[in-house]
Amino acid sequence: MIRYVAIGDSFTEGVGDELPDGSVRGWADLVAQGLADATGQPVQYANLAIRGRLLGPILEQQLEPALALGPTLVSVNGGGNDMLRPGTDMPWIIERTEAALRRILETNAEPLLLAGANPTASLPGGARVRKKGDELTAAAGRLAGELGVRFCDNWSDPVLGRREYWSRDRLHLAPVGHHRVAANVLRTLGVEPPADWQLDAAPLPAPSRREQLRYAREHVLPWIGRRLTGRSSGDGRSAKHPDWIVVEPRHRG
Repeated sequence: MIRYVAIGDSFTEGVGDELPDGSVRGWADLVAQGLADATGQPVQYANLAIRGRLLGPILEQQLEPALALGPTLVSVNGGGNDMLRPGTDMPWIIERTEAALRRILETNAEPLLLAGANPTASLPGGARVRKKGDELTAAAGRLAGELGVRFCDNWSDPVLGRREYWSRDRLHLAPVGHHRVAANVLRTLGVEPPADWQLDAAPLPAPSRREQLRYAREHVLPWIGRRLTGRSSGDGRSAKHPDWIVVEPRHRG
């Protein structure tokens, strides 16, 4: 049986893919479902990701609990929140990522390294973040090649860069974006995504000046406020699936 555990931040938690009850789903949940559908067998799935986490806390607080579950597959993504801050230590991020991948390999589980999707086309100051993301993605790809680890490069997916794949805050993927990432991950694992997934979205027009002002008021200013006060969107939160849940294959007609 596949035992899949995901670690990371809001990208892996699934923020932007909200369900009617207020919980989030996201690409990792979808990958578990896609693996179950493709194999016709139940998949054990855990998700330890928590929104707002920097890479250090992700690896310090999530990696060993993830490995303690005895997984066969561990997806790793982190560094996105680090890149949004000035003075990002890119060599340190790669060094810590390498240590995490080697630790997973020691347990005979398969690590899967992910680059997050690229939100910078619609972000204020996006060019600065894009430069960091390009550098980090290139380094992650080289690292994965050196270690013989599968690497899912969502950052370089040009479709995911379009605004229709992002939620209103422009930092988190919309449901269709999470589905596209899940499809990218499954293909990286050698599995075709379910045929009934919606992976394409109609183009959205450029935002008006009024929409830009509303975006700044509703999303940019609160984000700046949290940074200035040392708060995080994940403060007080715990993992949504800290232990195994069973994902059953769907019946197909």
